[in-house]
Amino acid sequence: MIDLPVITDPVYREPKENSFNKFAYILLNDKRDLPFIYLTLKITFTMIPLGLLLFVPGVPAAIWWVAAVAYFVLNNFIFKGPFGLMLHCTSHRKFFKAKFEALNHYLPWVVGPFFGQTPETYYSHHVWMHHLENNLEEDKSSTMKYQRDSFGNFLLYFFDFLFLGMIKLVSYFKKKHRENLIVNCLTGELLFIAMCVGLSFVSFPATLVVFILPFIISRFIMMLGNWTQHAFVDPDDPGNSYKNSITCINVKYNHKCWNDGYHASHHVRMGMHWTQHPENFTNNLQEYAANKAIVFTGLDFLGIFWHLMRKNYALLAQKAVNINRSFTSDEEFISLMKRRLAPIRN
Repeated sequence: MIDLPVITDPVYREPKENSFNKFAYILLNDKRDLPFIYLTLKITFTMIPLGLLLFVPGVPAAIWWVAAVAYFVLNNFIFKGPFGLMLHCTSHRKFFKAKFEALNHYLPWVVGPFFGQTPETYYSHHVWMHHLENNLEEDKSSTMKYQRDSFGNFLLYFFDFLFLGMIKLVSYFKKKHRENLIVNCLTGELLFIAMCVGLSFVSFPATLVVFILPFIISRFIMMLGNWTQHAFVDPDDPGNSYKNSITCINVKYNHKCWNDGYHASHHVRMGMHWTQHPENFTNNLQEYAANKAIVFTGLDFLGIFWHLMRKNYALLAQKAVNINRSFTSDEEFISLMKRRLAPIRN
């Protein structure tokens, strides 16, 4: 384990003044979200036109394949994470001001489907189910009952979500009498499926590349992320966000994906702006230490997942931060990790 290093994750810096930024501020609900405008425009004018090109009849095969590969790379390796976590941030905090409310539908309804994000389902699942239930028994994406360093258990978790996730979500909302969310979820999910079926008659190869593969990959990545974020759960206090969520600091992922590594503080205050997490973390170190919160430095969720599946606890301990010397040794930390990885069943 190492002592807490200097935090290098992104915080808000006032950007340079220019005419475009001034115009964007008129639209934005929070000026700190200016980078979202630039990312949205990049996706809109690069990746989406490539995707649409694949449906154009008569495109030469060589050009089609170049466009398909470029689209696949942009979608799944360049923009997937930044877009997904931008969608996450704007699900918690409105992107545009109330008087421009129509613009708030652009990400989930227009851009989202290209990434396999069915309209309204992410917002409903994440904000109105996952955060309210906090990975406990009623959370339909809870990791508690699984052995969380087992790849076999992860596959069970993923396929359960892939094939039964929407059914379980609708059942949950029915139990909670949130009929409007049922309508929103089913509308978004079924319209996406209908669109894919219809477009398959136009061009199945294009539909596969543009919508179907991104859908499967997105759901896999979302479940891998949630699995890792909630891999370590204290069986004696599973509802404590410091004890059921991890934190990743000083990692490129936080610069690319809007400080998503600060998952514990996000569950403590889900409405906190993404630029505030590093300061909030340093201001609450005593809470992290008192709860023996699991914090890694220089290691993102994908890296943590990889080492968990290989049961490489020693390397995880090397990357763990010993806040206020709350752990006496690597061995104590490894023992706590293993305890928090075990299945929790009532």
